[in-house]
Amino acid sequence: MEIKQEVRQVIEKVLKEKEAAGGIKNVVWIAAGGSNGGFFPAQYFMDRESKTLRSQSFTSNEFVYAAPAFAGENTLAVICSMRGTKETCVAAKIAKELGAATIGLYVQESDLTDTCDYNIQYESIAIDESRTERVNSSIGVNIAMNLVELTEGYAGYEDAMAAFDIVDDIYRKAVEYAEPLARKWAEQNKNEKTIYVMGSGPAWGSAYIFSICNIEEMLQIDSPTINTCEFFHGPFEVLDKNTSVFLLVSEGRCRPADERAVKFLNTYGGDKVYILDAKELGINRIKDSVSEYFNHILFSPVLNNVYMRQLSYATKNDYNTRRYMWKVEY
Repeated sequence: MEIKQEVRQVIEKVLKEKEAAGGIKNVVWIAAGGSNGGFFPAQYFMDRESKTLRSQSFTSNEFVYAAPAFAGENTLAVICSMRGTKETCVAAKIAKELGAATIGLYVQESDLTDTCDYNIQYESIAIDESRTERVNSSIGVNIAMNLVELTEGYAGYEDAMAAFDIVDDIYRKAVEYAEPLARKWAEQNKNEKTIYVMGSGPAWGSAYIFSICNIEEMLQIDSPTINTCEFFHGPFEVLDKNTSVFLLVSEGRCRPADERAVKFLNTYGGDKVYILDAKELGINRIKDSVSEYFNHILFSPVLNNVYMRQLSYATKNDYNTRRYMWKVEY
């Protein structure tokens, strides 16, 4: 079964199940680390397109310790964990105890899949053979789009579903385009102690994941994430000719904010300012009506599988090594 059909069937079942209770009025997106960042595009879509559904994204432990008052029988909780992260599994149980309908996104079965009412298996972004439309962030956006379409109607629905059919091909060509650029960037930055990553709007989740998961977790290099719209409200004061900055320029309504930052960085920054534009990666093959919702879906695998890997090779730091994760009690 195609992932588009699988997602739609699950959402139809959830909505049918909740009819007697008054229907779905809220959705919460719950995960930790990269899985949490992978839900940012779904939340971005809900914020921009839904007129009646309340939507909020939570990192797992925040939901465990401080679940929102609105979470209950009229809530859909979408919960993601590749292998069953402990606090994410606890969050799923709490969501279910509160009466929410629960959908688990997973790679390997775990307590998460045992707990959730429905489960959708996804393919890891880090595996080259994974289909882009089947990674967790794609499925999250797909869930959001189907939820809005089935409850309110979504004018861009058909264009979005068509985009999922070509997004993997766009990604494969983006990898070929980016690999030589990434090698050069990695060589320039292999001795950096700090690499700033910037992004805004639909690309914010990709910037966040690139910082905390790819550069900090995998390569143990400091990497603050800066929202491009906040850059001129403090962070630009750290910029000089030697500052390493990686800026994601998104396609969509927030693009003018990114372009403003590009102008400033090119004026006051140096050779270690790097710009990656979604248009360079082929996002304009997707119709303008929905293209902004696919920024993350293209950026994140390119950053993980091209730029992070090239920096790993340049620094001779194996990206599979960890200092604490899975090694000590935490």
